[in-house]
Formats: sequence, C-alpha cells, structure tokens
Amino acid sequence: MWLGVRTWKSAAAPLAPVAATATGSRRAFGEGIVVEALNPKTAAYFLAFIPQFVDAQAGSVAAQFVLLGSISVALDTGVDIAVACAAGCARTALTGRPLIIHRLRQGSGAVLCGLGITLAVARRP
Repeated sequence: MWLGVRTWKSAAAPLAPVAATATGSRRAFGEGIVVEALNPKTAAYFLAFIPQFVDAQAGSVAAQFVLLGSISVALDTGVDIAVACAAGCARTALTGRPLIIHRLRQGSGAVLCGLGITLAVARRP
C-alpha cells in the first residue's frame, strides 16, 4: 500500500527527460545480460521448465538443454524488444499530454493500494 500511496502522491511530477536516463545501447544490453544471468528466478525457471522437453534417448542431454534454452532466450528477447519499442513510442506520444500521464499514475497508485488492501484482508482457507 505504501507504493500505491507514494505513486498517487507523485502523479503530478513531470517525466524525467530521456537524455538524463540514457546509458547507451551497448552498456544497457551488457547490464541486462549480467542482471539476467545472475537472477536466481531465471535459473529456477530453466531448471523447472526446460527438463520436461529433454529426451535422454534422443542424444546429448546437455546439447538439448542448451538448444532449448537458446530458443527460449531468443523468443523472450524478441518479446522484450517489442515491449521496449512500444513503451518508447507510448512515452513519446504521451509526453505532450501531462493530464493522461497524471491519470495513469493515479490509476497505478489506486491499483497498488487495492492490491495491498486485498492482501491485508485475505485469509488462508
């Protein structure tokens, strides 16, 4: 709920300029690889999901694991690039419309508060 209240209160703040947050494509890509490689959730995902598609009788298990992991990474990267491009286009389109940005931030804050309240009153069966 704290995040929701904080988001609601900061709704009127102007967007940070893009130039102030840009780090360069190469550096951002490299940092993304390091963060994802060190993310324990990524390892848990691959160890839980990929093995069910590996067939021990079909050949090298390690090679199958690497191939399936590479396919998954390629598909995920494609989706991430599409989302980043769409977000950039949305930011460009919304930069000149501060009222919409204000309302979106208020809506995000309200959703976070609602989720916090729901979690606070939820009971275990």
